Amino acid sequence: MGSSIDGLASGLNTTSIIDSLMSVEALPQTQLKTKLGSDQTMISTLQSFNTKLAAMRDLATGDSAANALNLFTATTTSPSLSATVTTSATAGSIDVTVTQLAQTQVDVTAAMTSWPTDGSGAPAHLTLVDSTGKQTEITPASTSLDDVVAAINAASGPARAVKVPAGNGTYRLQLTAATSGSAGAFSVYQGTAAQVSAGTATDLMADPSAAVVKAAQDAKATLYAGTPAAQTITSGTNTFTELLPGVSVTASVVTAGPVTVNIASDSAGITKKAGDLVNAVNDVLGFVSMYSAVNTTSGTNGVTASTGGIFTGNSSVRAVNDDVFSAMSMPVNGKSPFEYGINVTKDGNFTFDAAKLQSSLASDPAGTQAALQAIASRVSDAANNATDPFSGSVTGLIKGQQSEVADLGSQISDWDQRLAARRATLQGVYTNMEVLLGGLQSQSSWLTGQIASLPKSSTGA
Repeated sequence: MGSSIDGLASGLNTTSIIDSLMSVEALPQTQLKTKLGSDQTMISTLQSFNTKLAAMRDLATGDSAANALNLFTATTTSPSLSATVTTSATAGSIDVTVTQLAQTQVDVTAAMTSWPTDGSGAPAHLTLVDSTGKQTEITPASTSLDDVVAAINAASGPARAVKVPAGNGTYRLQLTAATSGSAGAFSVYQGTAAQVSAGTATDLMADPSAAVVKAAQDAKATLYAGTPAAQTITSGTNTFTELLPGVSVTASVVTAGPVTVNIASDSAGITKKAGDLVNAVNDVLGFVSMYSAVNTTSGTNGVTASTGGIFTGNSSVRAVNDDVFSAMSMPVNGKSPFEYGINVTKDGNFTFDAAKLQSSLASDPAGTQAALQAIASRVSDAANNATDPFSGSVTGLIKGQQSEVADLGSQISDWDQRLAARRATLQGVYTNMEVLLGGLQSQSSWLTGQIASLPKSSTGA
């Protein structure tokens, strides 16, 4: 704000007069700011709506994926075995006898103070040979055991090394297979790969004070034990994958006899997924309802006024709401979702009857799962139509509002400059007025003084 000389000559509060005039001048900008605030509120609300739609979309898309509702539980008759299942499993059972657990090979060398040289003073080479016969030749940087350990680990061969104190200033090298089971078996030699091939390298485990602490070993289990169909299965770990299609079993100990693994349909898991989808749909529909509600208020004068919500009259939002509602409520193969526990309420949302769905799963598991997936697929499509980053209806609304906000911001900025120029003009006008009035008042005072100083005439008798 520029300088002013309030009322020096006129006695008027010119700053207050200018402020009043400027409030009138600023009315168009005030309206723009009001519109800007309304648009920003709309953007925030639409973004929240889009977030809820996206959450519903992700849930529905997951439920509609192939075999997504093909859920099972796995139990065993002994805590020595645990089982996991995937959606590719089928209901059934199998007896498993675990006869051997997997082991990871561990070797320790004889105690030493430093790594030997090759005769020329340079540190001797090491060569590791894996279960396939592949050789990994290692050249330590020095005879320091720390350098030997670092070189073995940097080579990414079949074993990893660590230095272990052996007393009296000596150490052993402990070598542990990088892979468990028989596939991780390895041999370690002092010498080059060529010497290993020629049979002239030294097997470090041949030293009387070296040892294979644990031999590489696969886990073994027998199916159909005691019958002509008995068969042995092996695993490099203690987990037997795909024991049955989609079923993996992990052993913690060798079993004394057969352990039964039972696979059953997980109706509780399917029911939870269906209930979660109903809740997600209700969350979306409830959000639209809340921001579309019309509020009625009564003034002190008794006049009733109605105020619409931010979504009231928004046809695009209403269309999304209707699409989601239809996707959830339309029949599937001639059957109402009511048959699967999904009920429409008079308020335009849904309730879920878990007991009814479980009854349907018990009588027709495949048909019920297919129907639930069809409903989930429709909900997913409706949500995608609204949230797609390029063509989504709600996404389009957000982008349109954001563009309008940017334009309003530019207009408001232009008005800031226009109003600043107008205020400067008014201040100049009123300042000049005060200066002119001050000059006139000075002239008036001078004239008054001149008149007072004139000689007064007198009349004789």
